[in-house]
Amino acid sequence: MNFHINQSITIHNLRVEGITNSSVLQIGSAGMIKPLSNLYNTGGFTEPAPEAGGNGARPPLVPLAPPTGSS
Repeated sequence: MNFHINQSITIHNLRVEGITNSSVLQIGSAGMIKPLSNLYNTGGFTEPAPEAGGNGARPPLVPLAPPTGSS
């Protein structure tokens, strides 16, 4: 059995609160979603990164404003 689906989707505002490496954001319909994960060494590094250390809290590199309003 074959289904033919025609869709028209208009998105005026889309707010995504959080996304991770394994997140899937789907708009519309899909018959099958195949997982895909790619890891690239774009910096040309040849050895592991140094261990994270220090217990002191550091300020963010970019000043962040507190969240406003509700979704």
